[in-house]
Amino acid sequence: MSASLPERLLRRGLSLLHAAAVAVALCPVPGHAEDVLRLKVVGGLADVSQYVRYEEPFWRQRISELTQGRVVGEIAPFDRAGFRAEEMLQMMRLGVVPFGTALLAIVSSEEPEFNAVDLPALNPDFASLRQTVRLYRPHLRALLQERYGIELLAVYTYPAQVTWCRRPFTGLADLAGRRIRTSSVGQAEMFEALGATPVVISFAGIVQAMKAGVVECAVTGTLSGSAVGLQEVSTHIHAMTLTWGVSIFGANQEAWRALPDEIRQIIQRGVEQLEETIWDSAARETGEGLDCSAGRPSCTTGPRGNLTIVPVTPADDARRRSLLVQTVLPRWVDRCGPDCADAWNRYLGPTLGIPAYAH
Repeated sequence: MSASLPERLLRRGLSLLHAAAVAVALCPVPGHAEDVLRLKVVGGLADVSQYVRYEEPFWRQRISELTQGRVVGEIAPFDRAGFRAEEMLQMMRLGVVPFGTALLAIVSSEEPEFNAVDLPALNPDFASLRQTVRLYRPHLRALLQERYGIELLAVYTYPAQVTWCRRPFTGLADLAGRRIRTSSVGQAEMFEALGATPVVISFAGIVQAMKAGVVECAVTGTLSGSAVGLQEVSTHIHAMTLTWGVSIFGANQEAWRALPDEIRQIIQRGVEQLEETIWDSAARETGEGLDCSAGRPSCTTGPRGNLTIVPVTPADDARRRSLLVQTVLPRWVDRCGPDCADAWNRYLGPTLGIPAYAH
């Protein structure tokens, strides 16, 4: 059956929008030689270290240096780009965002399969996360190409997300009965399994919610929590990582292929270096956040607190793995479907020793 007139008009409009976006992404810069290209990029979260220290300087300065002035980059953070972060992959597919960053935990509300690398309780340390991303990366690349026409150029991570509380606890078991701020479906399911009550609160509202007693605990980043003052309303912070905040950086394939080969190679090498820099910073800032929260002399990046760091015990680690196997992974498969279970069992299950079962 042929498409209706409104459908044809919509498709035509999207096609023209796509072409216009690609053209804008690759147009010459006024007043410069015709071979100077302007790349429009949507980066990560505004005001955090990954964007301010690394992404923005790379695209505003470094890319021009690497290409000897042949490329000029323009970048804006995705939470100030004028559309919902959940729509990033679709915007990239259409070419409205020729080069963009998508936070997997956010886009997984539409595509749960993308968040396999950062399920709660999956990666308790940086080495585990590195391994998980390395194993699953080929599948991420294939999914992005096949479903969205996106060329995967990099995978980034934010520092570890941990649990902050306003009264003492000694491990996961003590969190039963508490109201806890969470930021994803997987986190909520995990805390429900622990006997806690998950509460959805924006990052900007965490400190006030803790002050007001709306929640007793909150899950957020080690350094970002310190930066917004969580150490002033908390007494204890758990050293166990629950999630990280993995994101992908990619390009609309048509926009990518429209670039000269030499420019593509330079950008690819530069982005690979940027990726390593961001990973190194995430590892460092995870530790810095804990140091600052505890008021250790090694804290050099933020305000110092006086919190007690709750160590990860063998009992905690066993409970974490149990939550992953019995709650987090099965619930993810339920949302995601048999294809996700197959992908898990192909790329991650054998190394982790944890199979996934589709019902």
